[in-house]
Amino acid sequence: MNLYYLAAAAADTEAPVNEFGFWKAMEEGGPVAWSILGVMVIMSVGSFYILFTKLFEQNKVMRQYKGVRTAFWRAPTLREGATKLEKNSAWRQLADDAVTAQDHHAKMEGAGNEIHFVEEELAHSQDTINQSLNGGLSFLASVGATAPFIGLLGTVIGIYRALINIGIEGSASIDKVAGPVGEALIMTAIGLLVAVPAVLAFNWLQSRNRRINALMTDFSNDIVAYIGSNGSIKPAVSAAPAAKGGAAKPAAAKPATTAGGASASLKK
Repeated sequence: MNLYYLAAAAADTEAPVNEFGFWKAMEEGGPVAWSILGVMVIMSVGSFYILFTKLFEQNKVMRQYKGVRTAFWRAPTLREGATKLEKNSAWRQLADDAVTAQDHHAKMEGAGNEIHFVEEELAHSQDTINQSLNGGLSFLASVGATAPFIGLLGTVIGIYRALINIGIEGSASIDKVAGPVGEALIMTAIGLLVAVPAVLAFNWLQSRNRRINALMTDFSNDIVAYIGSNGSIKPAVSAAPAAKGGAAKPAAAKPATTAGGASASLKK
């Protein structure tokens, strides 16, 4: 009988089951933890949006560059060559600005050297294109630099709450500090998960932009050389793609023969 009462008393005083997990830790953090998580989500979504949009834009510019070699330099003049490039492309903008600079210089009195005038216009146009290509990359740099510290803020708050619970309870039992400490560790991990992809995307897109800028510089120099030489200097033009099936080769001419069947070339 005594054993029955002892077992019942033990069941009544059984320790409560503590819940752990990501959502439980966020609930423990309260509005501050949810606010930090919201900021992290916005940063992450913005970083991936910029990554994919800029990657699409860069691929488009690189694809349009093929038209420079296959169509632009085959035209007899810069004005005709510009019409062969895609509209609203970086290469069309450079070609149009070079043609416009020539027209403006011809109308100006005492404008100085035409080549220098065209070079300045092309440099200004190239700077404008680079600003467009670099747009949004500052956001990636900011995310990569600040996301770890925002996560660290959540870590500090979580540890502070754990210390408060220890002071209130008077003991550092695991059930009192596990939630706040877990929340602190989660915030640190989220900050790193947001920052690392942003830094990698920033460096990768920057390297691709430098490649595009080098191609634009070469294109501008080729235009200046073409204008300075009155069209006699132009880069090597890529061969036009061969037609499918290829053109039929002319048949070899047969040697003329005499009525007797002997070759005419054998007659002396």
